[in-house]
Amino acid sequence: MTNEQKVVSDTIEKYEQYINPAMAKLFRYMGLSTIEWEAQGNIIRDIDGKEYIDCLGGYGVFSLGHRHPKVVEAVKRQLDRMPLSSKVLFDKPMADLAELLAEITPGDLQYSFFVNSGAEAVEGSLKLARIHTGRAKVIATCNSFHGKTLGALSATGRDMFREPFQPLLAGFSHVPFGDIAAMHQTVDKETAAVIVEPIQGEGGIIVPPDDYLPAVREICDKHGTLLICDEVQTGLGRTGKMFAVEHYGIVPDILTTAKALGGGVMPIGAFTAKPHIWEKYITSPFLHTSTFGGNPLACAAAIAAIGVIREEGLDMRAKDTGDYFIAKLVGLRQSFPEIIAEVRGKGLMIGIELTKEGIGGLIMSEMINKGILIAYTLNNPKVIRIEPPLIIEKQQVDYVVNALTETMKKAQDMLEDL
Repeated sequence: MTNEQKVVSDTIEKYEQYINPAMAKLFRYMGLSTIEWEAQGNIIRDIDGKEYIDCLGGYGVFSLGHRHPKVVEAVKRQLDRMPLSSKVLFDKPMADLAELLAEITPGDLQYSFFVNSGAEAVEGSLKLARIHTGRAKVIATCNSFHGKTLGALSATGRDMFREPFQPLLAGFSHVPFGDIAAMHQTVDKETAAVIVEPIQGEGGIIVPPDDYLPAVREICDKHGTLLICDEVQTGLGRTGKMFAVEHYGIVPDILTTAKALGGGVMPIGAFTAKPHIWEKYITSPFLHTSTFGGNPLACAAAIAAIGVIREEGLDMRAKDTGDYFIAKLVGLRQSFPEIIAEVRGKGLMIGIELTKEGIGGLIMSEMINKGILIAYTLNNPKVIRIEPPLIIEKQQVDYVVNALTETMKKAQDMLEDL
């Protein structure tokens, strides 16, 4: 046994003994019996040196690619200066990042609170909406995903994740995504907030009708209800705009970010709100706190990441490459209609819906064997997600589409043999 084989064997054994044996079994079943070892740009290498094109992007984390030099350098500088905050004195990186978010978010969103993850950003948004309005009801959408902490899970619209933890927080109800009539019927004067993803990610890359978010905005305004837009996955250039709400010309009352905010180097999330909504937190600034939220290392990474997105025009690049990618995939669907039901998305947030749920595992395994990392969405195993770094080259897109073509042929042969 080589040293590399021993490291792999030991790691898998530790997963089985100390993390989760079922997870280890699933990884092995999917042909993932190796260890990620290093990464740069669009490429991940395993311990044996095999290269993989990252078409998953950490579920939206690696929008800048892996180890972007400007983000890494910013974190190294901050590490040498002061990694964590005393929480007593003023913190310049956090102040600078808050100013940046006020600048790049739409409309009059101004005040930010920093956390460590998307779920925490959602938790903070829900608390803010309740304390601002004095109301308890929250409307979310079916098949949505907002995280798995207790409040975020109460908003998440997937029963498989919710049922084991019932009873969840009271006051939450769900309506079909994209159904404005259902939203009209459900929102009332007792509703604190509507929380919605501009494009459902884990739900299967579901793009709503163009008039959906503007209509939700109008309903919220009518009832004095806050609109929370969860941009944890869609934000920071992913869909071809800096924020997905910009496709629909609306400004939410509260907007959440995370994933790509850390530049693929540090975990960080935030919720950003309009000034008048922040009034209760201004009166009592310690009503909501986080020990590690807004730490200098993470803020330095986020400042650098936003700088890279703007300097390199990654939002526009995502639109251009995304249009190219989607057109190629639509052509693939025309060649394999018995396997691919639909291709949809915006920018480099793309979903390939399959005709049968069981095909997804085969396609994922085959693509990984070919050196391409993909996965299906958490709420809908029939949908393969394509969320590569926004820096992916068109020649890499061509390589991925060619590999998908070969994989679809194999899947087609398998279906014919059944």
